[in-house]
Amino acid sequence: SRNRRVPREDPARNELVSRSLESAQQCLFNQDYGTAFVHYLLVLNLAPVLKDFASESFRFTLFKWADELDSLGRIQDLFDCYEQALELFPTDEVIINSMGEHLFRMGFRDEAAGHFHKALKLKPDYPEAKENFYRVANWLVERWHFLMLNDRRRNHKYQQAIQKAVEGGCNTVLDIGTGTGILGMCAKKAGAAEVYACELSKTMYELACEVVTANGMNGRIKILHMKSLEMEVPKDIPKRVSLVVTETVDAGLFGEGIIESLIHAWNHLLLPPQSTQDPSRPPSQAGRVIPAGATVFGMAVQCLEIRRHHRLCVSEIGGLATAAAGELHSPVSCSSEDDSTEPYTTERLSRLPGGYTPLTEPFNALDIDFNNVQELEGLCSREVSRVRLPVTGEGLLDALAVWFQLHLDQQSSLSTGPKEDTCWEQAIYPVQTPHNFPLRPGDELIVEISCRDAYLRLCSVAVARDGREFRLDDCLDPDKPRNNPGPSGNPNPSLNAEAELCSALACLGTEQSSGPRDYTMLECAEMALLNNQPYHDSFRRALAKLITNLKDARSVQGPSQGQGLEVMPLTDPPSGPMDPGPDPFYVLDVSEGFSVLSLMAASQGQVKAYSSVEKTQHQAVLRRLARANGVPEEALEFWLNQVEDEQAVLQRPSREKLWSAIILDCVETCGLVRQKLMEKATLARCLLEDGGQIFPERIVLYGMLVESDTLLLESAVQGQEPTLGFNIAPFINQFTVPVHVFLDLSTLQCRHLSDSVELFILDLMNTNANYTNRDVKVQASASGRVTAVPFWYQIHLNEEISLSTFNQDSHWKQAAVVLHQPLAVREGDWVRLAVTLQKSSISISASIEEEAGETGTVDSVRVR
Repeated sequence: SRNRRVPREDPARNELVSRSLESAQQCLFNQDYGTAFVHYLLVLNLAPVLKDFASESFRFTLFKWADELDSLGRIQDLFDCYEQALELFPTDEVIINSMGEHLFRMGFRDEAAGHFHKALKLKPDYPEAKENFYRVANWLVERWHFLMLNDRRRNHKYQQAIQKAVEGGCNTVLDIGTGTGILGMCAKKAGAAEVYACELSKTMYELACEVVTANGMNGRIKILHMKSLEMEVPKDIPKRVSLVVTETVDAGLFGEGIIESLIHAWNHLLLPPQSTQDPSRPPSQAGRVIPAGATVFGMAVQCLEIRRHHRLCVSEIGGLATAAAGELHSPVSCSSEDDSTEPYTTERLSRLPGGYTPLTEPFNALDIDFNNVQELEGLCSREVSRVRLPVTGEGLLDALAVWFQLHLDQQSSLSTGPKEDTCWEQAIYPVQTPHNFPLRPGDELIVEISCRDAYLRLCSVAVARDGREFRLDDCLDPDKPRNNPGPSGNPNPSLNAEAELCSALACLGTEQSSGPRDYTMLECAEMALLNNQPYHDSFRRALAKLITNLKDARSVQGPSQGQGLEVMPLTDPPSGPMDPGPDPFYVLDVSEGFSVLSLMAASQGQVKAYSSVEKTQHQAVLRRLARANGVPEEALEFWLNQVEDEQAVLQRPSREKLWSAIILDCVETCGLVRQKLMEKATLARCLLEDGGQIFPERIVLYGMLVESDTLLLESAVQGQEPTLGFNIAPFINQFTVPVHVFLDLSTLQCRHLSDSVELFILDLMNTNANYTNRDVKVQASASGRVTAVPFWYQIHLNEEISLSTFNQDSHWKQAAVVLHQPLAVREGDWVRLAVTLQKSSISISASIEEEAGETGTVDSVRVR
């Protein structure tokens, strides 16, 4: 055989590669990352053999240059650089994951989650990609997909309705918002001649394509990656169809855009509906929709859990009177014209901690016929309707709860009601008033119902009592004293509340509304935090103790060297000294979102507190509270107004000072440890004066063994049998996330199989005490299947003061690790839990421990 020719060396090319590599390294040393990146691109395109040698330096350069481009707002250039990098390293999981992080920060959640998933496929044990993927998996494949696929009753009813329609002559079908493709496959299985489907989410579109192919229907169902609103005949489908199937409804029925999509479908994609004037027209030549329509129901409720997430329920927060804050409430409101508000939120009423009390009987709020295009088109222009609801129960009016009955056809329907065994949540329309309104039997609640912007809006507008009608949204003069709501811990209306209503009604009856109400919006979690009195009381006591100790230490040591000196801020110094008195103690609160902890610190006296509250409106609230509570204006400042780089929040208060206390936000509302917490704690420790403290000083993670079918149903498609005869589970179960967040453990349907046990400790004041792996033994207190380990935190502010994320006042939810395989245990068995906390991502595996031991003892601690 002929010898293969050895390629000639190209001295000029080699020289160019050598010089460019040297230039890249020199630019990297000089922190000229943009130029270094260009040189590396040239080197690796000319000499691919150098990829292994230069990959680490290339990655580092890419990430640094991308951060610069991000800070300069050069977003297109940033993504161009990643595209160039991925052409060189198409299977580099680190670059793919990093690009996902940039996409996520810019709001491209679907694309970001796709990158994290791809990185995990390349390297399943890559911790950064795993953590990112778990955090955004709800955007990739929302958890309700699992619940619905596990809801056999719902699946069977949809299948029956589709089969009946197809067998009745509807032989061309369009599935709008196909998801996994299940409804389209039902139509094809029933014998439809042509089936089309559309899906907007790229991830769900790709998943549907895989599912359809695996079920032998590739080429028999045409799936389009687009909105139905963009579809045209004959460009996207060859002719109008006789049946549209869809489940693009949310808890509030219209929130997924079903009205707009059905109007477009009737006008552009569907055959005309069956006419009463021409009943002889065959079904194949007439259009119809499944579901055929819906009936919406509502009910007024009292519910403390809803109340404390949507309006202020306390008159005092950590020693600070709240009256001067003005009206605060969540961004969920029907009465406002503000586009930044949402008309409703969603909750599963049956799972709300503390439950709820119906104040009226359920009422019919709306009927809608999806097969009547004139009715659909006239929905948004309907006049606002008023219903008068007889009050049947006594309590505070907190919300209207709404659900619906979905009529698939004339015979079959599905209900999303709070008493149904359903995968659906209910829509919640909270009452946003500056005062409590106790209702009693004999009253009438007046509710307005409208469909502005194709959203269903229900607004409690007035109460009729003793022949008089009083509007609820009229605001009392904010300068006049009025009773504030009682503590959030008291869910029942009291005599004081009754007197308050009478007083409010009297004022409302005599005063004219002076225009739109002036209020400040906080997120629901921020409202719940403000209403968490034990949280703020604990911080007040811990801060007071620290300041007292530091004052005592200074008095022993004598005047500090800095006393009497002018404070040196990060920017140009002011014209005069901040405070002629003693050197202040510097406190920094870097809590996420709205926090009053800095103001509580400033109220201690001799404290200069810095808040990380960013929004101007929120800063104004803190300033009003400071003035009303006698806190000097100079004692509270806003840190982000002074720090040039928001990424570098943790730095000295001035060139000559250190912090007396730094307050870190450690646990997310969803129940997970905040990302990069320990890195922040390490930096914070370096910025503390002698005797200074990080709050909290440590966090202890607790958990227990439970058996919960609910968690299994929400995490993956269960069972070995196909779903309606289709092979779907292996594909959607790729997106199973083992850590469930936003749990209410107090109402979770589960059996406790053990007592609570300490799982992990994070010490923020002592780096050397920390570890990443821990083995824990726990004894089963009952026989059953361990399906999950729910967990929560005890947050220790100091040695004496701590607070739990698992109590009735907590603004935090809990989380749970769902085991890969349930573990069968007998009462008395010892279970070994292998707990890993990698950065902020937790994983737990469980096994039966053969040897006896003591409950909750640590068998071994492995540090790596």
